Amino acid sequence: MNIRQAKEQIKNAMRAYFLKDEFGNYRLSTPRQRPVFLLGAPGIGKTAIMEQIAQDLDVGFVSYSMTHHTRQSALGLPFIEKKVYDGVEYDVSEYTMSEIIAAVYDSMEATGRREGILFLDEINCVSETLTPAMLQFLQYKVFGRHRVPDGWIVVTAGNPPEYNRTAHDFDIATWDRLKRIDVEPDYGAWRDFAIETGVHPAVITYLDIERDHFYRVETTVDGTSFVTARGWDDLSAMMKLYEEQDIPVDELLIDQYVQNGEIAKRFSVYYDLFTKYRADYQIDRILEGSADETVIERAQNAGFDERVSLMGLITDALGTLLKDTVLEDRAAAFAFEVLTELRDSAQAHGEDADVLPLIRAKAAEIQRKLEVERTAGLLSDERYVAFERTLALLDRAMRAEASAGAGVSFATIKELFGEVLDALDERIASASAALDNAFKFVEDAFGDGQEMLLMITDLSVNRYGMAFINDHGCERYFTHNQNLLFYERGADLADRINQVSVESEDI
Repeated sequence: MNIRQAKEQIKNAMRAYFLKDEFGNYRLSTPRQRPVFLLGAPGIGKTAIMEQIAQDLDVGFVSYSMTHHTRQSALGLPFIEKKVYDGVEYDVSEYTMSEIIAAVYDSMEATGRREGILFLDEINCVSETLTPAMLQFLQYKVFGRHRVPDGWIVVTAGNPPEYNRTAHDFDIATWDRLKRIDVEPDYGAWRDFAIETGVHPAVITYLDIERDHFYRVETTVDGTSFVTARGWDDLSAMMKLYEEQDIPVDELLIDQYVQNGEIAKRFSVYYDLFTKYRADYQIDRILEGSADETVIERAQNAGFDERVSLMGLITDALGTLLKDTVLEDRAAAFAFEVLTELRDSAQAHGEDADVLPLIRAKAAEIQRKLEVERTAGLLSDERYVAFERTLALLDRAMRAEASAGAGVSFATIKELFGEVLDALDERIASASAALDNAFKFVEDAFGDGQEMLLMITDLSVNRYGMAFINDHGCERYFTHNQNLLFYERGADLADRINQVSVESEDI
């Protein structure tokens, strides 16, 4: 199965494992909560989806690579404990707590989350001395004398032996204790993730055209060459930073992430052409509704690969705008909840009471949550923006107190929040206009053609794009969505794109 299907399978298993009976006990006993084992090639996103699942389920997350552990660090160190049985004192072997299990308790103390996911990567690469202990752990969740706390689910992962020389196959006794999920590289599944997370549009549009370059591992006379989903994702992040600093994105940089010489060279050529399209089409003007007629004419006369690049530029700019707007909207909702708590706490002290001590305490609480969730790998983009915007609002209230030389009433912070809502209304109106302008441009240039299908499809798989449309509407989206029946036509478009090579005469 692909990584998207694996994510759903794991989330479903987690929900089942977390179910409790009427007395608050877990319905499925610990020995029957089989650890999930993700078996797949390196770099396809196994660790990333586990972090996403923990964020989606709002549970704790602890990750360890088992290749870094010896028997002592995994099981704990032995020591001698004196115990008395029937009046006779004996020396008894005990173990300190496993470093891995101690990390789970540390996470529980820091985050307050009593349920979570313990993710152990590369478990099929453990040393032979640790293998018997791993077998016991997989069934009973015990290392040495200490057990994983109730409510913490074990998920494991590993690479097939053909990708990792230190990996070994399990025997039937081990497989019979695991919930095995085989994961294959799949560009379509990764593309949805890429659209949602804002992977560089040059990467997405290149792979739309050259899908067989998404994941490749080859053994040549010069050694192993490879390109992985992780490589494309990391290259995308670096490209964006280089572009912000006006540092050239060249083949030397690309080759550091795309470790296949032929693919790196071809993507480098494509990126140069892509940057030319970006300069020529002036996407900001398209979203503002002020694009020249000459831009529409050029789009109409462009080749298919240029049209794919143009639509990638439009949907990337639009997706970023809609995501930022949705995050600000949800941040305002979070701030409203915080202010409601402050109001309720302040009511006991009178309408004009000084709420500065309450504001300071709440700001300190939110700052601590931000730092804890960042350290634990649980800080999603949504929560990060919500925390930071709320902290900024509380900071403005505290600075207002300092400049006025008096206490802060709840009316003051309420007024500041009103300014936040006014700015949010303007942002929503601007995003709605940009969405409408993007549709109008595609209508004028391509009508209800395949380019419109690309735009509808990308908006539909982007949860932030759909969240904005569902909350604020977009008549053109629903009209074209119904007209295109893009679910039926999507497969045809994918086949068409796959037939186009970047080795066109225009490059």
